[in-house]
Amino acid sequence: MSSIPLLLVLDWVVRVGLASLILLRTRREPSVGLAWLALTLSLPIVGAVAYLLFGEIRLGRRRLARHHEIVARVESPEVRIPHSREARAITLSGTDTQIAHLAESVGGNVPVAGNLLELFGDTSVVLERLCADIDAAKEHCHFLFYIWLDDESGRRVAQSLAAAAKRGVACRVLVDAVGSRGFLASETKAEMVRAGVKVAAAMPAGLLRLLLVRLDLRNHRKIAVIDGQIGWTGSQNIANASFAPKARYAPWVDCMVRISGPVVHDLQTLFVEDWYLDSDEAIDSVLRHAAPVREHGSVAQFLGTGPGSSRAAARLLVQAMLQVAREEIILTTPYFVPDDATLTSLCTSARRGVQVKLIVPRRNDSRLVALASRGFYEPLLEAGIEILEYNGGLLHAKTVTVDRRLALITSANLDRRSFELNFEAGLVVYDDDFASVLRFLQVGYMEQSTHVDRARWLKRSLRSRLAQNAAQLLSPLL
Repeated sequence: MSSIPLLLVLDWVVRVGLASLILLRTRREPSVGLAWLALTLSLPIVGAVAYLLFGEIRLGRRRLARHHEIVARVESPEVRIPHSREARAITLSGTDTQIAHLAESVGGNVPVAGNLLELFGDTSVVLERLCADIDAAKEHCHFLFYIWLDDESGRRVAQSLAAAAKRGVACRVLVDAVGSRGFLASETKAEMVRAGVKVAAAMPAGLLRLLLVRLDLRNHRKIAVIDGQIGWTGSQNIANASFAPKARYAPWVDCMVRISGPVVHDLQTLFVEDWYLDSDEAIDSVLRHAAPVREHGSVAQFLGTGPGSSRAAARLLVQAMLQVAREEIILTTPYFVPDDATLTSLCTSARRGVQVKLIVPRRNDSRLVALASRGFYEPLLEAGIEILEYNGGLLHAKTVTVDRRLALITSANLDRRSFELNFEAGLVVYDDDFASVLRFLQVGYMEQSTHVDRARWLKRSLRSRLAQNAAQLLSPLL
């Protein structure tokens, strides 16, 4: 057999083999499977390499087994105390009860009462209050962040933690190995370690790990817990708003919530699980104590999502919130690349009379994602959805409000990566007053935004239409 026919045979063996592998993944969305089939059949070599690197959601068998083992241990009654009867004594409306049941079924945590919540939309204020909490800490400070930059803000928080460690406070910092790569190699990190702060890298990356795990699965969570009494979560990383790696898109505009109340215990639990997984240090003892119920506090429910648990959790929650809306739903996200079901839910909500408002940044740090996002504008506008493009920087806040009574603050974007690949964290709040405060912040974003006019959008250039639609076709792979 000559070399050319042999190469043709090998070529088709690769194509058919990869196609069979893709088809055998029964849990994959059809649109994702079709996109991978098209890529691997049309560009077999490029498609094969891409699929082997990014086509499978591979945490690694040992890591996945260890994760399940750690969760089972941490969630056992011997380790984690249950919420008090007072914290669980809540009354929700019928639709809110449905949201709570869904969030519990996919995330494991129940809604609890008595949480004092403070909302912040200013990076400098968040860092100031966060450092004040560290300075007042007596027992421990636990930090889990995707990005920690070695900039003014990163060094400021590092100095507060170092000072706390020197006075006997147990300080632990877990940062994503890729998102915080520069910080992990910095002198700032070294100074923290010398002061007694324990620093670990979440989900280590390296060329040798390519054979075992998918390297772009990242821990995208943003969590801080102080003494088990105060918690922080939302979209902000430990970095200046100017965000030096991508300063041309600055300022980064984020949203964080400070929590005092029983739900902090659920943030603590998630940190303990993640810390144990990547540091091999068991700190179960911190779960034997929980923050008390606060008078006049809100009902809140914490949700941790990721490929190690229910992969569809974040997506299902957002879709359910769209479905229970009766008057208005406002969403903010920096990256909008929805799956088919979320896109359908958005359009259906608008067509049944709900005012749906989507706020995204006008200038995005990812050109391909920006093109793909705009590829979805036409069906959204046709359904009556109001799209606003934020002009004040890169709007990085990930928020949802429903009928001024239900609120979601999360680290997850409205895209497939957050829904399927990243480890994320979010807080659902069942409280009219808090939802109204969050909505007020969202309205502030709207006031700095440009409305996308449907008539003008339909008249955009052929070049723009082609680029956006082409990027949209790639959206299942983004």
